[in-house]
Amino acid sequence: MELLPQYIANGLVIGSFYALSALGLTLILGLMRVVNFAHGELYMVGGVMGWWATTRLGLDFFSGLLLVAVVLGTFGWLIDRFLIERIRDQGEEPGILLTIGLSIFLANTALLLVGTAPLKIESPMAGGPLFLGPIVLTKARLFAVAVSIALMIITYLVIQKTRLGRAMRATFQDPMAAKLVGIRTANIYAGTFAMGTVIASLAGMLLGSIYSTQVSIGGLVSMKAFVVVILGGMGSFAGAIVGGLLLGLAEALWGGYVATGWVDIIGFILVILTLLFRPYGLFVKRAERA
Repeated sequence: MELLPQYIANGLVIGSFYALSALGLTLILGLMRVVNFAHGELYMVGGVMGWWATTRLGLDFFSGLLLVAVVLGTFGWLIDRFLIERIRDQGEEPGILLTIGLSIFLANTALLLVGTAPLKIESPMAGGPLFLGPIVLTKARLFAVAVSIALMIITYLVIQKTRLGRAMRATFQDPMAAKLVGIRTANIYAGTFAMGTVIASLAGMLLGSIYSTQVSIGGLVSMKAFVVVILGGMGSFAGAIVGGLLLGLAEALWGGYVATGWVDIIGFILVILTLLFRPYGLFVKRAERA
């Protein structure tokens, strides 16, 4: 039991990245109703581009973050305007097939460009470990968690407190009414997909500064993001954050006390339990279910 505080700290660290990456999927799946199976590959592209910007272009970490946000945001906008918009009103199946094809394209393109080797992004917070009582953390981890929390707060403020956020919520509640009051819904859809893409890509770069990033990580990231969204409830901002932290804690405790080789199975167990007892997620209210 003396290792319990360390396991909890590790779980909260990885859970913060799960929460951040799931926020992008929450916007796209919960609000746009687009089942985005390319979410993990967009996360991977953010990590690969962050590595390329900091190692090949020689940019500092923050400049790399900005470059990733601009490039991937533009890419997400183009994906919606030229691909998703064509199948927007045709049901979920065309969107599923389209995003699966996009994920295959992105994964294989990245494979041709950078290969299969893990890519490490240098964190601006190098240094030895920090001892907080029985807990040992690194400056790089604390820095990445702080940036993740800041991005979550910024996303919340944009959605809840800005004119753009009100237009987004109005569009997804009633697209026809939004059009009647002058909201350009096509731009709102594209902007929302771009925002979700930016959040996923920044999560990929941040996690790459702690561990590493590689081309094959996309499928695993997509699976964990879907687990978090199911736990918290589609479209729930708070649900994505709490769901990510719960998954991170569950994996850390499972790996510490049961078996590290089977840590990914805990996500499936949580999904099964959630679907059995709270099929709409932990944070979806009865009125929102209707």
